[in-house]
Amino acid sequence: MKTTPSSSPSSDCLFCRIVSGDIPANRIYEDELCIGFPDINPQAPIHMLIIPKRHIASAANAVADDNGLLGSLMAAASAIARNEKLSKGYRIVVNTGDDGGQTVNHLHLHLLGGRRMTWPPG
Repeated sequence: MKTTPSSSPSSDCLFCRIVSGDIPANRIYEDELCIGFPDINPQAPIHMLIIPKRHIASAANAVADDNGLLGSLMAAASAIARNEKLSKGYRIVVNTGDDGGQTVNHLHLHLLGGRRMTWPPG
């Protein structure tokens, strides 16, 4: 199904600048579609961010043509969790929009682990 394209990258987007290499990051995972790196403000002993290399402002901006990319983000999170030895469990979070707690307008997954997660999260 052909759909509306996702957002274009912005030179003021923090994550686009990390993807381009303008801002350094400790890339603990990288493939042709996404990268993973530690969050600079961790909320758990293990807190990684997984971002697409292509700019998509948020989950609300994802379209059907992004299905493969979205699946790749989840597969990357799973690979990072295995590498970080999170066999007892972990949480994957996608904050969307202001009310959802999104602070960087570039789609990203939070991978949290290394401790027991509680519910509700906040």
